[in-house]
Amino acid sequence: MEMIQGFLIAAIAFLLVLGIVVTVHELGHFLAAKAFGTKIDRFSIGFGQAIASWRDKSGVDWRIGWLPIGGYVRFAGDDNAASIPDSEDLAAMRRDLIDQGRGAEIDRYFHFKPVYQRAIIAAAGPAANFLLAIAIFAVFLSTLGEWVVPARIAQVEPGSPAAAAGLRPGDLILKADGRRVVRFDDVAEVVSVRANVPITFVVDRGGREVVLTATPRWQLRDDPVGGPQRIGVLGIRPEQSSDDFINVRYNPIEAVQRGAQRTWHTLETTVFYLGRMITGQVSADQLRGPLGIATVTKNVATLGNDSSDGFLENLGRSALNLAQLVAVLSVSIGFMNLLPVPVLDGGHLLFYAYEAVFRRPLAAKVQAAGYRVGLALVLGLMLFATWNDLQRLHVFKLIGGLFS
Repeated sequence: MEMIQGFLIAAIAFLLVLGIVVTVHELGHFLAAKAFGTKIDRFSIGFGQAIASWRDKSGVDWRIGWLPIGGYVRFAGDDNAASIPDSEDLAAMRRDLIDQGRGAEIDRYFHFKPVYQRAIIAAAGPAANFLLAIAIFAVFLSTLGEWVVPARIAQVEPGSPAAAAGLRPGDLILKADGRRVVRFDDVAEVVSVRANVPITFVVDRGGREVVLTATPRWQLRDDPVGGPQRIGVLGIRPEQSSDDFINVRYNPIEAVQRGAQRTWHTLETTVFYLGRMITGQVSADQLRGPLGIATVTKNVATLGNDSSDGFLENLGRSALNLAQLVAVLSVSIGFMNLLPVPVLDGGHLLFYAYEAVFRRPLAAKVQAAGYRVGLALVLGLMLFATWNDLQRLHVFKLIGGLFS
C-alpha cells in the first residue's frame, strides 16, 4: 500500500511540475506568434491521441495528449518534418492560397513571416521558461524572504582541500571563482560542480583581503532529494547556531533583481556542468531522465513533511517545495531547448540564422535530414538518461532478485 501511495505521489507531482513548465514554454511560442498575427492550428500539451480537446473562437484546437512529456504549437502550413519549407515549398503554398481565393491570408502564415519574427517566436519558449523562474524566485524572496547564513568559515576539516589551500576558521568568503558571495550556499553552488578544478577565493581575514586557491575533491553524498550524488567538496562548515541564520526579505524590485541573479546562477551552473560532462571531465551517470525527474519530484514533494502536522500544513509545504523545483527545472528546460539541435528551438534559430545570412531558407531535404539526426540525438540522450535512472533505482538488481 505504501509503495502504491508513493507511486501516486510521484506521478501526480511529476505531471504537475512538468505540465507547468511545458505549458509556460509553449505559451511563450503561442503568445509571441499571436502578437505577430500568426495563424495557429493547434496548441497541445503532451503528444499522441488527445484525451481532452476543445476549439476556441479563433479556430485553435487546444488539446491534452496522452503522453505527457513535452508539447507543441502547430502553425498553419506546418506539413513537412522540419516544420520549415524551402523556397519551392513556399512558392507552392503561396500559389495554393491564391488559387483558393485566400491571398489575403498569406501574411498570417508563419512561414511567410519575416525571419526576425520567426526567430522571436522560436526564442519565446525558452524566454518564457526563464521568466517563469525569475517570477517564482521573486515571489518567494518578496513574501517569505530567504534564510541566509553568512559565508564565514567556522570549521576546516584537517587534510581537506580547504586546509591545504590555507583557509582558516573565521575567514569570511567574499568571492568564489570571481562570483560575489552573499551566503554560504553561494559557495556550495560554486564548489559542488567544480571538483578537481582550482577555484580562486577572496576572503576577509581580520579586515584584510586574502586571495587563496583551493581545488575541491569528489565526494559521494546521499542527498535527501536527489539520492547518492558525487559532488565537489572543500571541507569547510559555516556557523550553524540559530543566531547565525538571518531572514532577508526584499522589496518587489530587489526581489526581481535577486530572482534574475538566481536564475542566471542556475543557468551558469547548468552550462558549466554540461560542458565538463561533454569534455569527459565528469561522468555522465548523474544525467537524469523522466524516471529520475519523477523520483526527485516525489522527494521534493515530501521533503520536510511530518506526520504529526496537519494535512493542510504538509500540503502547503509540498506546494512551496514543488514551486521552487518548477523554477529550477524551468531554467534547465529553457536552456536545453536553446541547444543548436534540429527539432529543438535552438535548431530552428540556427536555420533562421542561415536564412538571414544567405537570404533563402535551407533546402527542405537538408532540414529534414537535420531533423532526423536531431531527433535521433534527443531520443538517444533520453534513453541514456533513462538507463541511468534504472541503474540509480536498482531496477536491474530487483529484476535479478526475482529470478534468482
